[in-house]
Amino acid sequence: MGIGQLAGFAGATVVLVGMPGPNNLYISLRSLTQGRRAGVVSALAIETGTLVYIVVTALGLATLVQASPTLYTAITVAGALYLAYLGLKLLKAPANDHAADIQAAPLGRVFRDGVVVNLLNPKAALFFLAFLPQFATRGADPAQLRTELMLLGVGALLIGLTLDLCYAVGADAVGRRFRGARTTSRRRNLIVAAIYLGLSAFALITAL
Repeated sequence: MGIGQLAGFAGATVVLVGMPGPNNLYISLRSLTQGRRAGVVSALAIETGTLVYIVVTALGLATLVQASPTLYTAITVAGALYLAYLGLKLLKAPANDHAADIQAAPLGRVFRDGVVVNLLNPKAALFFLAFLPQFATRGADPAQLRTELMLLGVGALLIGLTLDLCYAVGADAVGRRFRGARTTSRRRNLIVAAIYLGLSAFALITAL
C-alpha cells in the first residue's frame, strides 16, 4: 500500500470509526460513572469484539449477514434489547444518596458487557465487510486476500482503540465533576438509563 492509499485508509477509518455510536456511548458512560479505569477496560472490550469481526470478515463469514436482511435485523434487534436491558438494570438498582458511582460494576462485568455491545452491533461487521476490501489487492488469491484483510483490520483496530481511549479519557474528565456533584444516585441512574434506552429505541426504529 502506497503512502497516499495508506493516508486515505487511515483518514477514512478515523472518520467512520470515530462517529458516535453504541460502542463509543458505552465507553463514555463507563468513564463518566466509574472513572478512567473502567473506560479503558471498556475500550479494550470493544476492540476485543472488533478482533472477532476482523477474523470473521477475513474468513468471509460476514457475507452471511450482508446476504440475509432477516439475520441483520435479528442481530440489530438483539443489540437494541441488550442496551435496553442495561438501562432497565439501572432503573431497578437501589438508590443510595451517598454512592459515589453509578452501577460500579466489577471490571470483569464491564469488559463482558463491552464485548457483547460490540458483537451485537451488526454495523461493525458490515463496516469491515464493505470497507476493508476496498484497500485490498484486486485479483489476489484467497490466501493473500485473507492476509491483507487481517492486516488492514489490525490497522483499523489500532486506530479504533486510540479513538476509544480518547473517549474514555475525555469522558472521565467530565465525569469527575459529574461524580462529585451533589446529585443522588437515583437521579444519576435515571440520566444514564435514559441514554441507554434512547439509543435502544433509536436502534429498534432503524431496524424495524
